[in-house]
Parts: sequence; C-alpha cells; structure tokens
Amino acid sequence: MAVDKTPVLKRCRSLDLDPTFLGYDKKSKRTLVRRSRKLSEYGTQLREKQKAKFIYGVLEKPFRNYYEKADRMKGMTGDNLMVMLESRLDNVVFRMGFARTRREARQVVDHKHILVNGKCINIPSYQVSAGDVIEVREKSKTMQRFKDIAAVTAGRLTPEWVDVDKENFKGTVSTLPKRDQIDVPVNEMQIVELYSK
Repeated sequence: MAVDKTPVLKRCRSLDLDPTFLGYDKKSKRTLVRRSRKLSEYGTQLREKQKAKFIYGVLEKPFRNYYEKADRMKGMTGDNLMVMLESRLDNVVFRMGFARTRREARQVVDHKHILVNGKCINIPSYQVSAGDVIEVREKSKTMQRFKDIAAVTAGRLTPEWVDVDKENFKGTVSTLPKRDQIDVPVNEMQIVELYSK
C-alpha cells in the first residue's frame, strides 16, 4: 500500500495551507521565501488538486477514480467530488473526534478499531452512507490511546451532518454533507477544469 510520507508542516507551507485542516495545532516557524513569479492557470489548478489530495490523504490514481465517478453522477462534478472525499470512513472518524489528525484516523481504521453498523471495517476509503452508525469497538474503548484522543478532541466542533456521543465513542451520519457544510479551503472548480482538459 502506497502512503504519502511527506512532512506535514513542510507540505502545508508549500501549499499555503493551515495545518489545522489536518488536525495539527502547531505551526511551522519557518517562512517560505517565494519568488515573485506569478503562477500560471495550470499551476493554480494543479495546486488546488494537490491541496485536496493532501488534506484527504488520497494518491493520484484513487483521486482520478473519485473524479471520474463524480463526473458520472447527477449534479455538479466538483460538489460530488468533495462530498465523496468528505464521506470517506477515515475522514468521518476524524470529523467525529475519534482521532486527533486525519493521518491518525486512517491508522485507527486500518488497525480495526472502528465498527460501521456493528461490522468491523478496516478500509479507510470505505464510503459512508446516510444513517450509518460508526463506533469504536468495545475492546478498544478502554485503551489509553482513545482516552488521550478524547481529552484532545473534547472541545473540537463536530459538523452538523453527524450526531456524536463522544463519551461512548459512537456517532451517526445523519445525512451526507452538502458542499457548503464542508469547510475545506479547496476550489473544486479548478480541479474539474484541470481534469476536463
């Protein structure tokens, strides 16, 4: 399995991205010295795609597959793409506060700590549907790791499309998110323009 191992803060600096979107509170003290050369149209489109891929932890081939699937669906392709990325299981686990960062959420899912509708799912890219009940399995709830996570994520706001019981590590996806409920700084129209060339 291929994984992007780029240092998070370094990548955030190069993409002009705030690390809080990935769940990190620390900021890099270094500043990136940019040359004053203006980005081309292709450059800005590519940067938006790289931002989306980096935030959700998706590599090129699966990202392209998401785009092609979003293109075949009804409605606007960009909105469909963002909703599909947002409803990945690892992202939903992060949004519910069962992990400190998106990368940790992916690991939590990978290590079989998460149940979807009572069934153990260890595929981070699993697409969650409206009405799905997501919970940390009973055996894992007593682990120190999840006690630490609960302490860190206690004050974090959860999106309105999920209902979460943080004490019992259980949540329900009430509806799939709409584009205006997704607070990710990505211009999906640029991605659509890039792929439709």
